[in-house]
Amino acid sequence: MNSIATPRRRLLHGLLAGLAGVSLPVAQALAADSPLPSTTSLPEALAKALHTKQPLVVMVSLHGCPFCKVVRENYLRPLFEAGLPVVQLDMRDTRLVLDTDGSTVTQDAWIKKRGIKLAPTVLFLGPQGREVAERLKGAYLPDFYGAYLDEQLAVARRALQA
Repeated sequence: MNSIATPRRRLLHGLLAGLAGVSLPVAQALAADSPLPSTTSLPEALAKALHTKQPLVVMVSLHGCPFCKVVRENYLRPLFEAGLPVVQLDMRDTRLVLDTDGSTVTQDAWIKKRGIKLAPTVLFLGPQGREVAERLKGAYLPDFYGAYLDEQLAVARRALQA
């Protein structure tokens, strides 16, 4: 079984390396997936974000999704570590989350309620939990994803200042 899993794992790492534009050793170093923080209360996470005059960035992920991992590790984690408020919700996750409308739903139900069908999807939330910039759906092209993300963050920040 290990002899079969190892070539598949190498192939996956190679694909991730190609997608992320990094070398195979760097992709292997990223193999230990480290999720972004989750939340049990979107109103609380949103209030903290707005207090710092930032949108709340919500990454909708799917367990095992290699594209989600690339977006999370190469784009959102560095922004989170620099102070951007980011939370992650997972498709098919049955943990409860308090929504901005006061209802308590599973993460999966919250995602479906927002009409999200593709992972990764990144949302930018402002007052009352409304979206203040266009969603980023899918992983896009790795060479341009950072630019798309930066652009939507700028749009979201301008919307908060208005």
